[in-house]
Amino acid sequence: MTDYTAILTRRYKGKEWKLDGDNYDGLSWLSDGTKPTKAALDKLADEVAAEIEAETTAQAAAKKSAQTKLAALGLTADEIAAL
Repeated sequence: MTDYTAILTRRYKGKEWKLDGDNYDGLSWLSDGTKPTKAALDKLADEVAAEIEAETTAQAAAKKSAQTKLAALGLTADEIAAL
């Protein structure tokens, strides 16, 4: 299933729209200009999904790196939070 909300949020920044439900038929284009076609949005789906996956992976790697650094110092995340 295509995540139109993610596509519109990432690729049409600054544009106003409303999505009623999860499918293209529920898209109301509120900005000036032409509403993007279903085909145009579907074409962006894999690209946006890969972008989101890369961001999630990078965040997980950063968290693991931070935990490794804390462990090397003999600290836990809970100890840092308490500070």
